[in-house]
This record gives sequence, C-alpha cells and structure tokens, in this order.
Amino acid sequence: MNIAEFSIRRKVITWVMTLLLLVGGVLAYQTIGRLEDPEFTIKDALVITPYPGATAAEVAEEVTNEIEKATQQLGQLDRVTSKSERGLSTVTVTIKDKFDKHSLPQVWDELRRKVNDAGRMLPPGAGPSQVIDDYGDVFGVFLAVTADGYSYEEIRRYVEMLRRELLLVQDVKKVDLYAMQPEAIYVEISRQKLKALGLSPEQVYALLGSKNLVIDGGRVQAGREYIPIQVSGEYTSVEEIGQLLITAGGSDRVVYLKDIAEIRRSYVEPASEKLRFDGKSAIGLTISTVQGGNVVTMGQAIEKRLAELEGQRPVGMEVHVIAYQSRAVTEAINSFVVNVVEAVCIVIVVLLIFMGLRSGLIIGFVLLVTIAGTLLVMKSFAITLERISLGALIIALGMLVDNAIVITEGMMIQIRTGKDRLEAAKTVVSQNMMPLLGATLIAVLAFAAIGLSKDSTGEYCRSLFYVLLISLVMSWVTAVTLTPLLCHTFLKAPKRSEASGQAPTADPYQGRFFQLYRRFLTRCLRQRWFTVAVMVGLLVLAGLGFQQIETSFFPPSTRPQFMVDVWLPRGTHIDQTQKRIEQIEQYLTAQEHVAHVASCIGKGAPR
Repeated sequence: MNIAEFSIRRKVITWVMTLLLLVGGVLAYQTIGRLEDPEFTIKDALVITPYPGATAAEVAEEVTNEIEKATQQLGQLDRVTSKSERGLSTVTVTIKDKFDKHSLPQVWDELRRKVNDAGRMLPPGAGPSQVIDDYGDVFGVFLAVTADGYSYEEIRRYVEMLRRELLLVQDVKKVDLYAMQPEAIYVEISRQKLKALGLSPEQVYALLGSKNLVIDGGRVQAGREYIPIQVSGEYTSVEEIGQLLITAGGSDRVVYLKDIAEIRRSYVEPASEKLRFDGKSAIGLTISTVQGGNVVTMGQAIEKRLAELEGQRPVGMEVHVIAYQSRAVTEAINSFVVNVVEAVCIVIVVLLIFMGLRSGLIIGFVLLVTIAGTLLVMKSFAITLERISLGALIIALGMLVDNAIVITEGMMIQIRTGKDRLEAAKTVVSQNMMPLLGATLIAVLAFAAIGLSKDSTGEYCRSLFYVLLISLVMSWVTAVTLTPLLCHTFLKAPKRSEASGQAPTADPYQGRFFQLYRRFLTRCLRQRWFTVAVMVGLLVLAGLGFQQIETSFFPPSTRPQFMVDVWLPRGTHIDQTQKRIEQIEQYLTAQEHVAHVASCIGKGAPR
C-alpha cells in the first residue's frame, strides 16, 4: 500500500467515525436517562424500637443502650446518634463515606442481623426493632386525589386501582400511598356489663386474639392424593365478630360479644398523617424512577396512562399534581439545547471575525461532533442528564473549541506560508498533539478532587468530573483527527504569484497586533522577576477575593414552588395542627400569584 492509498483510507475512516459520532450522539440524546438531580446514596439508617408505657429514661437505659452496643459492632460504622423519648427509641446509624450504593445493601443486611441479635436482650414489651434504610428513593411525581361526596373507602379503592396501574408504567420503580389511613375494627367494651358477668377485659382480648388465625388443618388421603383440609369459621364481617360467644365467669351462662360491646369498622384514629390540596382532604400517590431511568419518559408514560384510565375515574374525583419532576427536567434540557446553539453561534461569529468564514464553520462543526460524541459515551456509561452533568456540559462548551482552534490556526499559518496542506497537517498535528493532550489532562485534573471524593458531596457531583473528562478528551481526539481533515479539505491555499508561480511566503506574524504582543512578551521575559511578583500578587488577591464570594451547595431553585415548615409544640393533637394549617391555607390562597396550596400534616412531604 502506497502513501496515497493509506492517506485516502485514513480519510474514509475519519469521515465514517464522524458520521457515527453524529448519528450516535443524536440517538443517545433521545434515549439517555434524564433526572432533575444526580442519584446518590444516603448512608444513614434508622433503628426504631417501640417500648410502650416506658419513660424516656427507661427507654434510654433498657432499649437504646442495647441497640447502640449492637450497632457499634459494625466495622463499617462511622457514628451513632440516638434519641430516647417516651415509648420510643430512635437510633441513627451512619456508615463511612467509602461505602457506595453497591456495597451498602450488604452493610444494611449485617446491621439487621446485629439488631435482631440485640432483640433478645430487650425487656418484655419492647420491640420489635425496625431498620429503615430506603432513604435513597426520590419521588419525581406527587399526585393528590380529592373527591366531593364520596366516602373515604371509595376514594381508597380508586387510589389503590391507580397504584396498581401506574406500577406497570415504563421506568416506574415504586408507587407509595401518602396519608392513607389503615383500617381497624373497634371493639368498645362496656366495663359495667363485664363486671356484672364476672369477666375481665383480658379474657375478651385473649378470646379475640385466638380467632381468625391461619392454621394448618391437616390432610386426608383420597385415592392417590392428599387433600388439604381448610378450617372454616373465620370472620369475614363485623357482624360475625359480634356473634362471638363468651362464657361468663363462674357460670354456664353464654353471651354474645355484641351484647357487651359496640363493634364498628373504621380507620385508625387519630390519623398519623394527613394530606390536603386546595383546602380538601386528599390521598397522595408518590412515584419514583428506577435507577438510571428517564424521569421524562416516565412522566410522559404516566400522563398517557392516566388519560387511558380517565374513563374509570368516578365523577367528582379529581387527580391533582403537587410535583411533576419531568416538567422541570424538560425545561432544564431545553435550556441546555439553547445554550449549545448559542455557544456554537457565538463561536462561529467570533471566529468569522478573527479567522474567517471557513475556519469558523470548521470549528463550529467540530464542536457539534464533540458534543455528540460526549453524549454517546455518556449513554454508554449510564451517565444521565441532570443538574450536575448539564452544568458540566455548559462549563465544557467554553473549552471544547480550544484544541480545534490551535490546530486550525496552525494549519492556516502553514498554508499561508505556501506549505502543502497535507504537509501542514502533519507538521501542526505532530507539533501540537502532545502539548494539547497535556493541557487537556491538566484541565481535567482540576476537577479530579470532585470526581475521586468518597463522601456524599463527591458522589453527588461525580458526573461533573466524568462529563468534563469525556468531553475534553473527545475534543482532543477530534482536534487531532477530524480538524486537520476538515482544514485539509476546505481551507484554500493562497493564490500563486503570476510572475514567479510561487505562493507568497510573507510572515503571517508581521501584523500590528502580533508585533505589539511580541514586544509585550519580550519585556515580560526581560523583567521576569517583576513579572513573577505581579503574578504572585494577583494570585494572592484572587484568593482573598474568593473568600468574599457567597457559597452555596445548591443553586437557587427555579421551580415556581415554595415550601413552608410549620412546627407546633410536641404533643399537639393532629386535629389542632390541621386547624392551624387551614388558617395558613386560607391566607396563602388569598394571595394573588398563588395557584395551588398543598399541605402535608403530621409528616414531612416525600423527598
């Protein structure tokens, strides 16, 4: 194979790779995961142990101390904090930062084993302990269902139907119900009647506790088969519970439970949590996205499924939106696209002014190919588009053209001096390839502390490092491959002199701007100690000025939504809390710019 054939083959490969990057980038953009915030692991777990009737001191001494001793045996433990209150122990277990989402499930399993072993040391009446570790779920959709003229049971059945259907929607991980009150059977016993019959409440409780138990009734052989026997007599209604026979103490007299107690079916009172939307009681639906999923796709699928279920919605029941993350993510993605278009246009306009039409178009095209290649690699490594990765792409836009500008400008100079375009490409790439790679790696290493950090901040911001690494390395690759090919193809050589037939060889650096810059640079080199002192002084001033800049981990939210926390004294009844919240709702609803008001009472809103 001669040099000409090799050169042609290399050009074909470069064009094919460029086409693949563009097509792959467009497809990746359409299918890449989208979230509002990056996924990160919360390394805290709660161990909650009830101890009904115990004082706070008894809870601390008899329960909390035992749970703390058990959790401190974990080698992965960072710290333990606890809170002991009347009838309840809450122990917060924090794991070391070096454990991530892949290793934490095993840590939580070990924690549960330790806590279960400690359960044998708890006093009678305490426990069982519950380990809560699922704080990593973010509910991107929060819906509220209200109804006028319907019972709570009718609303509950409709919400349960919605939950079953929405669980089947694409990219949905979990659907939880918020402010759903559990059902209960209330048996209110008359103490006067018990006393007259010589019965104690404990006897009635024991008799009720022995009913509706699922037990194995055995099996009977019928030919070649053993047929299981199903025990009958289980209660299926409130009326059947009232037919329970109770033998009076010390006599053969038998009475029905309904004769000595009032039996009713209702919900647990008082409610532990409530939800209100625009002044109406509601039941909430909270929906989270699968890991690595696309919250925009999920949101669109939910809207489509709700529209399909519209025919099953009873008249008078309404489904309201409290939070819909996919809309915020869509706005952020659209804003990024606008930024990309603006960046490309600005680059092209600036380069048109300083480098000419062809150079500007070449570098603008290289920028688009670099962004497309970055999206393709992000898709391959399951990096989603979210607040941090989008910010990294916007930061990178200003640096992605640097390598291409160096190569393009170098080839322009070489071609203007009369050198052959192919030779110019070889010379410029060979001279600048390694220096540009070093400069690119230095820019990437500036963000390495974020990407390699093991704490929660590093995990949250890790996509910033990864995206900058991918995009900047991709810009170097396109600069040393695609850029010289485009320059070789589209940059024109200067016209040859009619007299000599030779291309002009004037020094392109003889212009006024370059001469001024040369004199300035020469003076700085002659006064090198003064120059170094000035640079050190500027560095010190920059450090002092940096301390005056306001710092914030999260930027101000652009979502047109505000949250207000209302705290009342501990022990306040939830009904009193609701009355106070209703007053606040009335005030907020009367404000001119308020569209809707949602209230979560007794419990914080889902994350």
